[in-house]
Amino acid sequence: MVDDSIMNLQILEEVLRIQGYEVRTFPNPLEALSKADQDPPDLFILDVVLPEMDGFELCRRLKQRELLREIPVMFVSSLDDPQHISKAFLEGGVDYVPKPFRPEEIAARARTHIRLREAQRELLEQNRELEDILQRKDQEVMRAQLATIEALSELAESRDETTGGHIIRTSHYCALLGRGLMELGLYPDQVNEEFIELLKKAAPLHDIGKVAIPDSILLKRAPLTKEEYEAMKNHTIMGEQALLKVLKKYPGHPLLQMGIQIARSHHEKWDGTGYPDGLKGEEIPLAARIMAVADVYDALRCYRPYKTPLSHQESMFIIQEGSGDHFDPKVVTAFVALEKVFETTSDKLVFPEEMEIPGP
Repeated sequence: MVDDSIMNLQILEEVLRIQGYEVRTFPNPLEALSKADQDPPDLFILDVVLPEMDGFELCRRLKQRELLREIPVMFVSSLDDPQHISKAFLEGGVDYVPKPFRPEEIAARARTHIRLREAQRELLEQNRELEDILQRKDQEVMRAQLATIEALSELAESRDETTGGHIIRTSHYCALLGRGLMELGLYPDQVNEEFIELLKKAAPLHDIGKVAIPDSILLKRAPLTKEEYEAMKNHTIMGEQALLKVLKKYPGHPLLQMGIQIARSHHEKWDGTGYPDGLKGEEIPLAARIMAVADVYDALRCYRPYKTPLSHQESMFIIQEGSGDHFDPKVVTAFVALEKVFETTSDKLVFPEEMEIPGP
């Protein structure tokens, strides 16, 4: 309680102590403010006319402090005109009792506001507990979704024995490229920690459409015919369609949304000569432009039935040669800046059987 009348403080203190409340009284508002910061109460009872600052200013300062702003403020004053009463509520007060007052009335009103404050705290705590439960449930659902996505990705890759580690490596390469873009300040409006984390998780979905490609084409060791190549190109559209069906069950899911972009557009080229849509430049989603570099680099470094593996230096030269034609020049810049990291990562993650030409 803050009141410049010692008598008023003594009367109210006695009544409230009888009700079982611990009471602290202050004739000086600055002292009351300092003590409240150290040990916040459950209720403030303020006079309006005070030395050094009035009760309205004291209330205003209390509401500016995060620790104190939710604590209810009652005003007790001999100023009972409508203007002062309105100002009390505008400044954040919850009650206004004119003087002379009946101590029993003050005690009853104080008890009501303290009970409301306790109820408010209980409700906030219940809300926090509910938010924690919902967050845990969301995390469980997310883990289940990720497990499903990973299983689908591995299913697509498992049909081709030469690409067993491809989804692992391209996921790492995409994360490296995203990190490089961020460190170089390239595409700052798009590339941040959240983007890089999503990119790493969505990258394994890039070839998910290969599940729908016949083995006779997917596993063929001779060069594909024109018709077979056109059929193989459809894996981009089939991958997008499969993920769109999943997205209907989880609308707005950012991982699936990025996965859809990558699945459809990772074979687009910067100059517009790619497929399936012939997109050009920044028409191609950034995640797909990053995957394009990661995908080609991995293919160059590994054995395929139709080619021998290339060294890191040879692969880097081809990537650089493709800058501005096949690849986004900024993504290539990030790749070159991290080329030593790429070489080390590739050496660690490429399986021996993917670096060697099988014997007869």
